[in-house]
Amino acid sequence: MYLTVRSREACLVAALVAVGAVCRIGLGQLALAAPIPLYGVLIKVGLAETLAFVGGFVFGPALGFLTGALIIVISDLFMMPGPWTPFIAAIIGILGVTGGVIRRFGGNPSVLALGAYAALLTVLSELLQNAWFAVFFNIPIASVLAMGIPSMVTALANNIILLTTVGVKTIELIQKFTSRSSGLRDRPVDGI
Repeated sequence: MYLTVRSREACLVAALVAVGAVCRIGLGQLALAAPIPLYGVLIKVGLAETLAFVGGFVFGPALGFLTGALIIVISDLFMMPGPWTPFIAAIIGILGVTGGVIRRFGGNPSVLALGAYAALLTVLSELLQNAWFAVFFNIPIASVLAMGIPSMVTALANNIILLTTVGVKTIELIQKFTSRSSGLRDRPVDGI
């Protein structure tokens, strides 16, 4: 089975990845400059999850996974790559897959349903990230989950707000762009 991607789709996925990575790098630098208690909260603000979901919703599960994973991998190259990078990339990629699955089986959900999906997927993402952290650093999962409450609340607010506002508008814009013809007419080239 092969994945066929049109050049227009590849360009749009690349744009989603670029915007997500640049936002994550900028906000990551802001978080590093903040006092330590605010770092865990500020690092959860961003577009990575929203754009991964959008990529999956518009282009399908495979490109959704690619969008989410590349946002994390590329931004981590400029921030602080580590053993967590492939795991976080896979987790965010799963959000992109979920966007594609929701579109395939659920059609066009309402904004309220998107908010519910954002909440559910954020909790899943945070639980997976915290579980990985606990296993990797050999810390009891209950302690990690308790310490992660402020960042989970921030991630929930961020993802619900961004998916139901920026996400909806981005989906509409991409769907409008991809459904229009390119404006180029097929015509023979004179003299050849």
